[in-house]
Amino acid sequence: MKYLIMMYPNTEVMNALSEEERNAVFQGHSEFMQKITESGEFVGTVALAGPDQSSVVCVRGGVPAVTDGPYAESKEFMGGYYLIEVEDRDRAHELAAMIPDAAVEGLGIEVRPVVFSNGASA
Repeated sequence: MKYLIMMYPNTEVMNALSEEERNAVFQGHSEFMQKITESGEFVGTVALAGPDQSSVVCVRGGVPAVTDGPYAESKEFMGGYYLIEVEDRDRAHELAAMIPDAAVEGLGIEVRPVVFSNGASA
């Protein structure tokens, strides 16, 4: 079963960490990717730019309108995800707990089953 493990960083929370703590979080992602690659559970990952670089497209009356900024204002934003393939939901939760962000007060990791995918890496 495939699961999407989503990370929602909070700029205030991340800025409150020491440089050493932030570096440990970033390094932890490299270690996590190595572990799940070796176990064969890694399918893919994406790191996204911050919401200040996003845009929203709406089509009204057949005319597209593009506006700057995120779709929703929030302290948290989708910063990236891991796509994994594991035996069951418990294993997906086990892997999510290995992501360093999960251990940072004020942050969490969302785990959601994939119900449809289409593509070479999905």
